[in-house]
Amino acid sequence: MTSPVRVVRRGAIVEVTLDRPKANAIDAATSRALYLAFRAFHDDPEARIAILTGAGDRFFCAGWDLKAAAEGEGAGADHGPGGFAGLTEYFDLDKPVIAAVNGLAFGGGFELVLACDLVVAAERAAFALPEAGLGIIPDAGGVQRLPRRLPRALAMELLLTGRWVEAEEALSRGLVNRLAPLGALMTAARELAATIAAKAPLATRAVKATVNAGEGRSVAEIYASMRGGKVPLYDAMRASEDAREGPLAFVEKRTPVWKGR
Repeated sequence: MTSPVRVVRRGAIVEVTLDRPKANAIDAATSRALYLAFRAFHDDPEARIAILTGAGDRFFCAGWDLKAAAEGEGAGADHGPGGFAGLTEYFDLDKPVIAAVNGLAFGGGFELVLACDLVVAAERAAFALPEAGLGIIPDAGGVQRLPRRLPRALAMELLLTGRWVEAEEALSRGLVNRLAPLGALMTAARELAATIAAKAPLATRAVKATVNAGEGRSVAEIYASMRGGKVPLYDAMRASEDAREGPLAFVEKRTPVWKGR
């Protein structure tokens, strides 16, 4: 049986492709496969950033596999340690992930996008959370993350109506970092990934860890966590060889050599 998840590493960049024709919908087994892919990315010392995309040119991900649901895989199914889609509850992943949205991201597919750190979308991409019309709510990150990414009134509109957000609107609302023609989507995502991968690896991980630690907290509380040793990656970054190498390379007018330690 063909795996629903394909993984390729290109230097420091790991590319994860969700491949479940026809709509890249996710069942429990696919969630576990995605988690294993991202766990391997997390554990690989040479991997610095991941790109997540969908196979084909129509769907990034149609969300929960309703066929599997109809056959008995209910909302309470065990999707594994990373939660739905292997990433929406993988809170310990401290390396950045780019969503390269090649098409429609609906329901859990949109929630999977929201679990990523950056988003590059094809110009034909669209996003929606239709769960209220199916008798459920988008509880794999939709109701949790969307109100933090958009003004509350707009987030509530999308959650309650299920209306589509086209790529241009997503860009204007800050849900997407950049757009690209479909044929150039992966090139754009790889360029962004390469820019980030060229930075000090401990610093990029510390950025993500510190931002995550500050979610929903005041600036003073964030400072207290950082100064109080509650963000270990921040402390590791400050004490690292890379933290000394950066200023030295700047003074010596050369490209820094990062060691990740």
